[in-house]
Amino acid sequence: MSDPSAPILKVERIYKSYVSSAGEMPILKNINFEVGRGEFVSIVGPSGSGKSTLLNILGTLDRPTEGDIFIDGEDVFSLDDHDLAYLRNNAIGFIFQSYNLINRASVLKNIEIPCIIAGLSKSERLERASKIMGLLGIEDKGSFKPFNLSGGQQQRVAIARALMNNPSIILADEPTGNLDTKTGNEVFNLLKMLSNKYDRTIVMVTHNPELAEKTDRIIHLKDGEIEREERIET
Repeated sequence: MSDPSAPILKVERIYKSYVSSAGEMPILKNINFEVGRGEFVSIVGPSGSGKSTLLNILGTLDRPTEGDIFIDGEDVFSLDDHDLAYLRNNAIGFIFQSYNLINRASVLKNIEIPCIIAGLSKSERLERASKIMGLLGIEDKGSFKPFNLSGGQQQRVAIARALMNNPSIILADEPTGNLDTKTGNEVFNLLKMLSNKYDRTIVMVTHNPELAEKTDRIIHLKDGEIEREERIET
């Protein structure tokens, strides 16, 4: 049983560099931070500061050159590929700027995907999907194809998919980036509700300073390093 007071995410000494014909190019340098359970943290910084690279490493989509990441106390990069894929599907929920939905599949099938991968029965998948779609206000969209929905509705589908396996942490990469201001605020308020009411842990990369100011804490990245951290007083 994991310690509820322990950080859900611990990032230690993360370095990332790429080697090209021009030599070694550092992207991230000595990144260290923790995220508590139910905390909503935003990562901000100028283009090229390493935000998306960091989020990909947190999501185990990429490996660091050096350093460790612990999710729920698990040293994720010590796992073999099979166990890492299992952890990625069950402990991490992803929300992307471009939604990353399968247009030829129904909304319901898109939402079910993490549970299909996890081997859950059809009845259990439907029960979970029904509850989450109701929570997000898309309970009547299950038979639609994603391209028939508005951008805001598609992002709600993506959020529903991210929640299906009850992940320890939700990673959101510019989740409002493709949306107009009003719809973007609605999607952000859903994430805020998930954090406040349902104790979901969320790490969000955003270019929007107004949204960042509404999260619990802001991590400012610059030139691949943490420039400062800012706790938001509410």
